[in-house]
Amino acid sequence: MMFKRGRYSGLIRPISYGIDLFIIFFFAKEFFQENSIYLNFIVFITISWFIISFFSSFYEIYRFTKLVKILSLIAKQSLLFTVLLFSFFGFFIEIDRSNIDISKYVLTVFGLITVFKLTIYFLLKKYRTLLGGNYRTVVILGLNKKTEQLRKFFNDRPEYGYQLSKTFDFSDKSHNILEEVFLYIKENEIDEIYCSIAELSDELIQKIIEFSDNNLKILKFIPDNKEIYTKNLEYNYYGYLPILSLRKIPIDNSLNKFIKRLFDIILSLFVIVGVLSWLTPILAIFIKAESKGPIFFKQKRNGLDYKEFYCYKYRSMRPNPEAHLHQIKRGDPRVTKIGKFIRKTSIDELPQFINVLKGEMSVVGPRPHMVSHTHMYAEKIDKFMVRHFVKPGITGLAQVSGFRGEVEDDNFITNRVKYDIFYLENWSLLMDLKIVFQTIYNALGGDDKAY
Repeated sequence: MMFKRGRYSGLIRPISYGIDLFIIFFFAKEFFQENSIYLNFIVFITISWFIISFFSSFYEIYRFTKLVKILSLIAKQSLLFTVLLFSFFGFFIEIDRSNIDISKYVLTVFGLITVFKLTIYFLLKKYRTLLGGNYRTVVILGLNKKTEQLRKFFNDRPEYGYQLSKTFDFSDKSHNILEEVFLYIKENEIDEIYCSIAELSDELIQKIIEFSDNNLKILKFIPDNKEIYTKNLEYNYYGYLPILSLRKIPIDNSLNKFIKRLFDIILSLFVIVGVLSWLTPILAIFIKAESKGPIFFKQKRNGLDYKEFYCYKYRSMRPNPEAHLHQIKRGDPRVTKIGKFIRKTSIDELPQFINVLKGEMSVVGPRPHMVSHTHMYAEKIDKFMVRHFVKPGITGLAQVSGFRGEVEDDNFITNRVKYDIFYLENWSLLMDLKIVFQTIYNALGGDDKAY
């Protein structure tokens, strides 16, 4: 089974952050005679810029965002930045600069930021129109005036980067069109599904939601007066047509993504340099003394967007051909004496901080499963694939909530998936910190599920 998820370019927003800050710092240098004050300015503005950008949604610009919206974001950001700038110069009174000079600086900086932002915006539109790049393939489910309006929007506005593959008519009740729809979406690698809930029964909508979750497809609704309004959904406009998205993932926000990645890098470097550097040689002696084989054990797991990667651990079992097929059980004879200890204390998981530093995993997230198990669960556990919308973690909400270790039955994995989905829909840095501390507490106390 192939799973695919279309995404906006992961480089556009980080590059935008970098260029905007470069412009700010480059033109500010003439204000400062002392390097120490200039360094304070860089630190203060960098932190403040990220904070105000988050609250003003300055970088929340999508392919369907209107030009007037972008200009209003620039105006709001420039106003907030001006307040920050005057507060900084008010604190460092030894910097003798007039209000006129500071105002000229703000106008210069935001003039260039505006030019850069609009240039990227229009270049992407031209790129989509002329070269057909940076697009998403979509289908529409339902045929009525609203879906016709959306179809016209997709076909008449190629600069927004959507390619309509097909529109399905659900008015004919004589055959099961849903199976045909699902097969078409899989075979043609459709990125997004636009669903007119006015044309579909609640039962059909539920089946479409289950399909999109289990196959990593973006599902959006063309709203009417049904119960879908009672859900907490993301609301956007394509032209003048309102569109609802089924699920909003906080980690997809550029600032949240930066914060989580920074947290991952800092913690992984701390563990690799401060712990693994001296612990690995010591454990290597015990592991090698008890059984022949490598110090580290690597196993293929499924990560973000269902991509496979090698997950690292300290080897806790004797080398055996079934290590990649069968999950460990209580009293498993394959586990060595040193293996029992490092598994009980979760020390065997520490090499996964290398995966975190490489960007394949996160410190906190849904635990990755063996590839063979992932295929099995994807087929029989509803919404199992949703957990692959984010990077897998060394620890997770499900693990600290009693659902770690051996999968005892289908009910066990179903509950684990529920916790994973709750995590990805409600992520916060505070939640990550809480999970990390709870994991450390459980490891020190000896988790009964660790064996």
